[in-house]
Amino acid sequence: MIGGDGEGRFIAFEGGEGAGKSTQGRTLAQSLEARGLEVVLTREPGGTPGAEAIRNLLLNPPGDGWGPEAEALLFAAARADHVARVIRPAIARGAWVISDRFVDSSRAYQGGAGHVGDEAVQALHTIGSGGLRPNLTILIEVDEARMLERLAERDGDTSDAIGGRSRDYHRDVASAFRGLADRDPQGFAIIDGSGTPDDVHGRVLAAIAPLLSDTEPARA
Repeated sequence: MIGGDGEGRFIAFEGGEGAGKSTQGRTLAQSLEARGLEVVLTREPGGTPGAEAIRNLLLNPPGDGWGPEAEALLFAAARADHVARVIRPAIARGAWVISDRFVDSSRAYQGGAGHVGDEAVQALHTIGSGGLRPNLTILIEVDEARMLERLAERDGDTSDAIGGRSRDYHRDVASAFRGLADRDPQGFAIIDGSGTPDDVHGRVLAAIAPLLSDTEPARA
């Protein structure tokens, strides 16, 4: 966990496919920048050249693709580079980092739905990224019908190797996310993803209000 005096803040957006994480991350970044804050908007897997190369391997895998154990290792490797080169330096200089996914995605997808186990995923995160946690993880939840509608709008008839998995797999992911959030109510904010993007953004702003209260620059 980070966030002492002089440090920035770190927020991760999590949720299943089609939850609206990317839209809300961009909207929050714009809102924070309008308040005079430096914002680094990034994503996982990705955020650095090396991590983006791993992203391509994960979402467009060679041959028959990766098993859940190999996926967990690849995600952890991408995250280690992302944390070292982007996230920690930005926090250290006082920026707000907003990431579209972080380690809780690995915990839900590979650890939960992929049955690798939470302990194994967290051990990899400790080795690769020093166990870094966001100040707040925002979990956006939408019902299955809405999720499928958004995926159809986003992907049409094509999906990447993870997004295109079965409904049962994605139900397991959603269940795993909710379990993580329920067990860590201080670290997570569960946000209803229904309604307009502005509706959801209002809920996000309410959730991060405690973090904003002591970091906004003084206004003239």
